[in-house]
Amino acid sequence: MRVLVSGAGGMLGREVAELFEAKGHHTVRALASGDLDIADRDAVLQCVGAFGPDVIVNCAAYTAVDACETEIERAFQVNGFGVRNLAEACAGNGSGAHLVHVSTDYVFDGTKPTPYHEWDPTNPQSVYGASKLAGEHEALSLLGTHCTIARTAWVCGRYGNNMVKTVLRVADASDGPLRFVDDQRGCPTFADDLATMLYRLAVDRRPGLFHVTNQGAVSWYEFVREILSQIGADVGRVHAITTADLQPPRPAPRPANSVLDNLALRLSGVELLADFREPLARCLRELV
Repeated sequence: MRVLVSGAGGMLGREVAELFEAKGHHTVRALASGDLDIADRDAVLQCVGAFGPDVIVNCAAYTAVDACETEIERAFQVNGFGVRNLAEACAGNGSGAHLVHVSTDYVFDGTKPTPYHEWDPTNPQSVYGASKLAGEHEALSLLGTHCTIARTAWVCGRYGNNMVKTVLRVADASDGPLRFVDDQRGCPTFADDLATMLYRLAVDRRPGLFHVTNQGAVSWYEFVREILSQIGADVGRVHAITTADLQPPRPAPRPANSVLDNLALRLSGVELLADFREPLARCLRELV
């Protein structure tokens, strides 16, 4: 296939591009945000028209969750309108390009007591979540069965900034206590594992909406303890706090429940990603 990866300079985009390239039988064009601004309609149409991809995997997004609360137009320009541009380019591309678009747990309000499946009603509480939901609507309305939406959560990995790197950094900086919230729960998802599922969805051209996470639900507090445990550090340093205890308070509300049930994958007979502790160990071997 001819594969275009947008947002290829980010944590997930790099993994996706490297995976397609490693297969050896795809022609891959990996474009970082500096190479292709998906919010620029003319640039997107020209790029897609010239390359003629069979599949576009969109990993580009404006992910500064708190900044989105004030940079509202920018959030919707990239996360909503940018997806419209990609979808329009796919619809107008003679090869019938299939769009695989990455979305987020933030489309939910986090109040459900059990994991969210693909048919649960959305109710974003932040600008970021609302803008990402707008992107889902754009892709599905313009492309229908020629697009795949993959919602994920709590993404970590060897590239970019993420919780694993943050914990390693702050744990190394001092011997003092580490305070993390215990009232937000999710499934830590590792970018290399997520990339493997995006690859399968792209190759299969499976249409519709899928929740894609590693398995194993924990709070941030529990996740940090697992990170320290795996590197042989003192987990007693980690103290549980509530979201209300955070100082300074975060501008954007976070879903208390970010656990995504991978129901559509199970119903499709697709093997789910491993428990997060497995890719965490792999990631730590590279970072420590």
